[in-house]
Amino acid sequence: MRTRIGFIALLATVASLPLLAQEPVVGVDDPESLFVDDDPVLHRNKQATLHIMRELLQCNQWDRAGEWLTEQYIQHNPNAESGLAGVIYFFTEVLGRERTDDCGELTTEIVAVMADDDYVTVLWPRTYPDPRNPGETYSTSWFDTWRFVDGKADEHWDPAMIAPPE
Repeated sequence: MRTRIGFIALLATVASLPLLAQEPVVGVDDPESLFVDDDPVLHRNKQATLHIMRELLQCNQWDRAGEWLTEQYIQHNPNAESGLAGVIYFFTEVLGRERTDDCGELTTEIVAVMADDDYVTVLWPRTYPDPRNPGETYSTSWFDTWRFVDGKADEHWDPAMIAPPE
């Protein structure tokens, strides 16, 4: 009986919350400043993450991927194969990303960078079409987490779901 009353109280609380209340997810003014650390190992891993974010994900310089990813790079995104060749193929052939040579600074909005042991997580804003309100968008967040081995990313996680067929 107590469990049932607790559940009903929880439902009443959730039902009373505003359904569409949301604050936009906003990045910091100087995203590259988040990729430094006083600890030398965390600093090395954060710097490798900065290169992954800037040179690979932003500028699509996938010919340089071996500088920051291991050969066996384990990929937990269900749309890309594991291995260095698999992730390069995904971004260059499947997504058809065009290389940008001028890649001076990170322009991707970043909310936070967290490092612990061999792991670095980057949190960044995303905006999507609002399925409830055609023509409008909503703000949410995305994350990427990498596990590093000797200064190179060896494993990756993100919240990606299987892409629908074209």
